[in-house]
Amino acid sequence: MNANATGEQRGYGKVAVLMGGLSAERDISLQSGGAVLAALQSAGVDAHGVDTGEPEFQARLLDGTFARAFIALHGRGGEDGVMQGMLETAGLPYTGSGVLGSALAMDKLRTKQVWQSAGIPTPAFWQVDTRAEAAALRDSLPYPVIVKPAHEGSSIGISKVETADGLVTAWESAARYDSRVLVEQWITGGEYTAGILGETVLPLIRLETPNVFYDYAAKYQADTTRYLVPCGLDDAVQTELQAQALAAFRAVDASGWGRVDFMLDEAGKPWFIEINTVPGLTDHSLVPMAAQAQGIDFTQLVLRILDTAVAQPVGEAAHA
Repeated sequence: MNANATGEQRGYGKVAVLMGGLSAERDISLQSGGAVLAALQSAGVDAHGVDTGEPEFQARLLDGTFARAFIALHGRGGEDGVMQGMLETAGLPYTGSGVLGSALAMDKLRTKQVWQSAGIPTPAFWQVDTRAEAAALRDSLPYPVIVKPAHEGSSIGISKVETADGLVTAWESAARYDSRVLVEQWITGGEYTAGILGETVLPLIRLETPNVFYDYAAKYQADTTRYLVPCGLDDAVQTELQAQALAAFRAVDASGWGRVDFMLDEAGKPWFIEINTVPGLTDHSLVPMAAQAQGIDFTQLVLRILDTAVAQPVGEAAHA
């Protein structure tokens, strides 16, 4: 299809841009959704914002006038298969991963269990659901570790723990957001991300921050975070890592578009950390940055993501 074709020429019909929601990432979702909405409208798409945090959003979304939905929701209720299931039941095509891929990728614990079974390297981890379990585990862990809610994104509720004395406090911080808490072995090395667009793995980005790790502030607030693209790796190494990232993405049945985060330890071995099936689409966001490095501007990126809703049969796992 002509990349310069208008939204009407592309045949998208009326598009709902789903944003906001009720998760801890609501504010970021509103930023992503606003950027997507503006880009689609500038390209001639009949796009309309729908805040799924509003009480009557379902009546508006399912009024029979929308042809497809662009999901710009981050976190639970929008990125975890719940919204995807509703849209499939309603017969409304949507962007990104299906129900299974969305649900698995949102659950960091089960993502790591799937990766283990598939032979994809991921740091050692422990499930810690109660304060008593955290207290019992504190003296047996190989510190440092990182403690995180199992179902949150944007590094919300995450802490690095250097010694046993800090474990219970870190668990309490994570448990404010989730009933399931994940304790993960800390990996010392470079932090990288791989954007996925269809079958294409975009150029890798290396993340550098003066913060302890790439946390919420580094992602959305700081001006000190460095995004290195090209990432500085040899072409052959980058190609192999891109292939491994795509395998990690497919292992949890993720599809359409997304992002895979991993570390390279001091020996150069990759350790896969998590998958985002609806990554941010803000001015600080990584997938737009990687797409730009490949010559895909923001509007083109958004249109290509919207194309995944056109090509993806409703009710079937997408492997496009």
